[in-house]
Amino acid sequence: MAEKPQPVRVLYCLVCSLPAEYCEFGPDFEKCKPWLIQNAPDLYPGLIKETNAKEADKVAEQLQSAGISSSSGDGATPSGVTSAPKEEVKRLPGGKIKKKEKQEVVIEKVTRNKRKCITTVKGLDLFGVKLSDASKKLGKKFATGASVVKGPTEKEQIDVQGDISYDIVDFITETWPDV
Repeated sequence: MAEKPQPVRVLYCLVCSLPAEYCEFGPDFEKCKPWLIQNAPDLYPGLIKETNAKEADKVAEQLQSAGISSSSGDGATPSGVTSAPKEEVKRLPGGKIKKKEKQEVVIEKVTRNKRKCITTVKGLDLFGVKLSDASKKLGKKFATGASVVKGPTEKEQIDVQGDISYDIVDFITETWPDV
């Protein structure tokens, strides 16, 4: 008679609860790496090499930091080491970061119905241009209706009737040279 097949012993990872062969496809492979190195080094031989390289890098960093801390007493920085200026970021409550607005003018052409277009100009106010005066000048120059409206982001923008997206660029740069 033939022998009964024996059940296969599967090694499960204690971190992600997947079989050790499938840890790399799991949600947190970085957390599984130390466990895999200790309990299943034959499955991932690249991890052992990787950890040896990381340990060598850590030792090199410790030696370098020790060298920097010992020479910092006289106030001189060693050659090749420069301190980068830290950028100040304004943090709002809740951990949100406030970004500075880019000073740029965005011109969009929005098609409505089939042949009707609206050209939208956003960002002129960032350059110190009064939007009401700009809309009057645009309306007179292109003989169309132009108005200041609030956009979807609650910022004011200029809506001009018609497809003047190419001509408006020249007009804006001639009328307001700092834009």
